[in-house]
This record gives sequence, C-alpha cells and structure tokens, in this order.
Amino acid sequence: MKAIGYQNTLPIDDAQALVDITLPEPVAQGHDLLVEVHAVSVNPVDTKIRKSAKPENGEWKVLGWDATGIVKAVGPDVTLFQPGDRVWYAGSIARAGSNSELQLVDERIVGHMPKSLGFGPAAALPLTGLTAWEMLFDRLEVPQDGAGKGKTLLVIGAAGGVGSILVQLARQLTQVTIIGTASRPETREWALQHGAHHVIDHSKPLTEEIAKAGLPAPDYVISLTHTEHHFDQIVEVIAPQGKFGLIDDPAPIDVRKFKRKAVSLHWELMFTRSLFNTADMAQQNVILNRIAELVDAGTIRTTVNENFGTINAENLKRAHALIESNRAQGKIVLEGF
Repeated sequence: MKAIGYQNTLPIDDAQALVDITLPEPVAQGHDLLVEVHAVSVNPVDTKIRKSAKPENGEWKVLGWDATGIVKAVGPDVTLFQPGDRVWYAGSIARAGSNSELQLVDERIVGHMPKSLGFGPAAALPLTGLTAWEMLFDRLEVPQDGAGKGKTLLVIGAAGGVGSILVQLARQLTQVTIIGTASRPETREWALQHGAHHVIDHSKPLTEEIAKAGLPAPDYVISLTHTEHHFDQIVEVIAPQGKFGLIDDPAPIDVRKFKRKAVSLHWELMFTRSLFNTADMAQQNVILNRIAELVDAGTIRTTVNENFGTINAENLKRAHALIESNRAQGKIVLEGF
C-alpha cells in the first residue's frame, strides 16, 4: 500500500523529512477496523512527532492523526461497525498513523462519519473535535445547559484548529459568554464567524484587553498555544476559583501562582484514553457520533480552511511547513492517493 513516512527527524525543508513509500497491508485483529483512508488533516502533533520521534533503524514512521474513510475489514471482536461503513477518527498516537492507504484503528475510538459532509471536510474535525469536547465537558465541566449563564470563557488561540471547533461547541451547547483571542484581522473575523461573542488581541496584555472591552474576569480560561507567553497574564485575568485548561507543551510554568485564587489546572490530551486503554475508552466513539449528529443538524460546521490536494509527501511537507509557521487558520486537509 502507498504511505508517507520518515526514518530520521529532519527539518521539513529536507528532502527526506517525509517520503513516499510502499508498505505491506495490515490485517485487522481484535477490535480493529481496517480502514481505506480517503482523506486526512494535519495537526501540530504531526510536526512535533516528526521533529522528535526517530523510529528504530530501518523502520518507517507513519504520521497522521485525523482521517475519514471506509471500513474494508473488521477484526473478530468488532461489534460497532461493518465493512462499507463510512467512518472518522483521530486514531492512537501509539500506532501507525493515517498517512497511508490502509490503517488499523480500534473501533472504540471511531465514529460514524457525518452524512452531510464529504471525506475532505469531515477529516478536519475528529482530533480537534475530541480535544475540544473533552476539554470543555470532561476536564473543565462546563455545563451544557442554562447553568452556565453568567459565566465567561476565554479561549486563547480561538482561530486555530481546536479553537475553531471549541468556540462552536461552547456557543451552541452552553450559555457561557465566549471571549476569543486573535492577533490578525483575518483570524479575528474567523473567530467571530465561528461563534465568539468577543475577540481580543493576544499580542497585547490580556488584562488590558479584557478591561478595555468592559468584560468580566473569565471563570474558565483555555490556552491552546504559546501558554508560557501568556501564563502570567492568565494568572492575573482569571476569576478566583476559576478553571484553567491547556493542550500545548509549554516551557516550565509556575503553577504555584494559581494558589492565591484557588484555580484548578486541567491538561487535555485526547490520546490518553487509547494510550492507556482506559475503562471509558469507548466514550470517544460516543463523542464522535454526537459531533456527527451536530454537523448533520447544521449546528456546527467543518473548520477546514485549505485543501492541499492529494495525500503525498510533497503536499504533506507543505502542510507541515504552514503549521510550523504558526500562521495556520482552521484546518488543512488532503484527499485521495
């Protein structure tokens, strides 16, 4: 089968950073689905692993943690899917990724793809959708009913991949007031279009921006990028007894600064359930199916912003380069081999 992989951790402009290769077809066992991949999207995790995780000598590392496709075969223990089903998923960081024609993925972290979307637009949502949902509702426990009215949520990096879907979920499923951050006119408009009530500039002190807009101290703060740069401002701006969540890997931050306000800290990694085979691992199947229902109902929409064409090394390298530039808006997808 066709795939894209690497054998050495290299800068993205190196010819060997990502390479078109041919690998043996995998075989479904246990709870595995063998999925014929139709589309993928690219996330910061792809670039982080490419730059840091060197495979064993002679082995190929295949990246990709967002995919849509059709089930080709199922393992003997599968109960949720059958061949021919259209599916979407983020997969497991501990297994070979989706940048290949065929991929094995555990059925418990797979959902039925939205009926109203094609493979490309749908591929933009699984990883970011799971991350946003788990952060909002599993980690921070933001109420999904009127109990959130009067509360305020600050989303730092609201125009990125996770921010684009998180803002939508918060706007449509909760009653909290959403403050997004963006530093460019186009990202500001993107955040507003996806549901932010207010947008402030994170290139300026957050405390000043909140005060200038006449907004209250946020009860929830979610930092999606460059947390170390914003951390002292987050400590100042968050409400007493607030909840703080983050998803990135910042330089060391002094969480003792939260003690005075009794702020709780929540780190989200959507791969945790599959990495540790948690008892609630199948919750990701439930979440993905729920997000698909919301998409089909027109409640939320895809966050795809650019389609980079065929799934191959050249186009994936372009996508990695854009993400590494920190100027990506929404999601980048690739479709077909």
